[in-house]
Amino acid sequence: MSKKGLTARQEQLARFAKAMGHPIRIAILEMLASRSCCYHGDMSEILPIAKSTLSQHLNELKDAGLIQGTITLPTVKYCINKENWEKAKSLFSALFVEINNEESCNVK
Repeated sequence: MSKKGLTARQEQLARFAKAMGHPIRIAILEMLASRSCCYHGDMSEILPIAKSTLSQHLNELKDAGLIQGTITLPTVKYCINKENWEKAKSLFSALFVEINNEESCNVK
């Protein structure tokens, strides 16, 4: 049996999962999902982390394509990237349906 390469779907799903793999990033996504946009300065006043740490988390989410930012000096405004948000929802939904449809393992 030969090794199979990873699919583009698997790579994309893993990238989204990695970006969402921190509680602060989940808090950021929840905050952005509940509004049309949010400014970096406003988030730094709400979230219990330093501004520089917030910037790192925002960059990780932005690099994964889950959020997008608009720079209008001196502020940076962020919002959910709706296209990739829908893609992430679809990929995670498909994964959980796949897992739920498999026979149970009964390992204890």
